Amino acid sequence: MILDHARPQLQGNDYRVRALLQFAGEEAKHIHLFKRFRQEFEDGFGTACQVIGPPDAIAKAILAHDPLGVAITTLHIEWMVQNHYIDSIKDDQELDPQFKSLLKHHWIEEVQHAKLDTLMVESLAANRNQEAVLNGVEEYLQIGGFIDDGLKQQVEFDLNTFEQATGRTLNETEKEEFRRVQLRANRWTYLGSGMTHDKVLETLEGLTPKARQRVESVSPAFC
Repeated sequence: MILDHARPQLQGNDYRVRALLQFAGEEAKHIHLFKRFRQEFEDGFGTACQVIGPPDAIAKAILAHDPLGVAITTLHIEWMVQNHYIDSIKDDQELDPQFKSLLKHHWIEEVQHAKLDTLMVESLAANRNQEAVLNGVEEYLQIGGFIDDGLKQQVEFDLNTFEQATGRTLNETEKEEFRRVQLRANRWTYLGSGMTHDKVLETLEGLTPKARQRVESVSPAFC
């Protein structure tokens, strides 16, 4: 998505082009980094952890949406990462040091990405009227619904992995409690924390106050 946005500007502002290409390169590095971590985790954990996917199918479904909706989703993720690291990782001394290091260095680069993605959102919205901007916001919310469906499936995978890893079979009451708590945690981590982030809301309001109002009307479902 970033490369698609940068391609028409290759003959334009050199600084903008270099920033976008570095943005894309760092995101490719992050994908590689998390793939390596996943392999190390799978080698050491001892129980296979099933996850939603495949990634290419998820990416294809998201990128089929309005580019503005995709850019807002990307911005949401950038700021979500900031909250997640600071609130859950940074000061936790019991977490695996390598895992903390991975997320710390990811977080450092995502700070810059959030700034660049804000500019990209503003650029994509610049020549749109209010109706077209709001259409992009609706597509962002549709992507959120798609992600939420994936989180529901991931909870089922997590439940199966928990039972396999612990050798324990939960009864129906325990399973329902597991699903309720895990889905709520996943929704907040991946959706609610981004939809309610001050910087995301500020950017939306800068496009049109109605964009912020629309997202604020939906976000309580994920908090």
